[in-house]
Amino acid sequence: MTSVSAPRLSTTSYVVLGMIALRGPSTPYDLKRAVGHSVGYFWHFPHAQLYSEPDRLAELGLLELSVEDSGRRRKTYSLTETGREALREWLAAPTAEHFQMRDIAELKLFFNEVGDPGNVLALASEQIKQHEERIAVYEGMQERFGDAPGARPRMITLELGLEMEYAALRFWTALAEDDLERLRRNRRPE
Repeated sequence: MTSVSAPRLSTTSYVVLGMIALRGPSTPYDLKRAVGHSVGYFWHFPHAQLYSEPDRLAELGLLELSVEDSGRRRKTYSLTETGREALREWLAAPTAEHFQMRDIAELKLFFNEVGDPGNVLALASEQIKQHEERIAVYEGMQERFGDAPGARPRMITLELGLEMEYAALRFWTALAEDDLERLRRNRRPE
């Protein structure tokens, strides 16, 4: 007896399944816009995948595809019960993977001794600006959507994003002020 292995699903697969589960039937363009206004803030991947991955998931029976008969022949994808179950299984499984951060500023900071010493201050100044801007965006989202009952479950992710932005802002500010010792003192338990 041969067993058929389950299809390999990527994180992008689950982003597509999850977005369609939250939004309902969606075109790839709908997915691109929805990701840009939500998970795109913390999970980056080539948006071209949002145009190819739904077809693959439809071939696997996880999405149902409908195509307009005329006009632009736009493709719309809906979640099947099999797709919903695959998403639920993924959500229920613990994640042993450690947090990953791909931050170009941190990479430049690591190699800073090779460059000009003034580069570190310039890098810190730009990062302070970037993190302040992102905090303003997140806090604006919190003000607009924080009390909406339907958005409340997703606001938890926004809280994590704010914590990370504030931590990064504290680091870059301390670096710019040449006061990393203050960060070290504040991390120590009393």
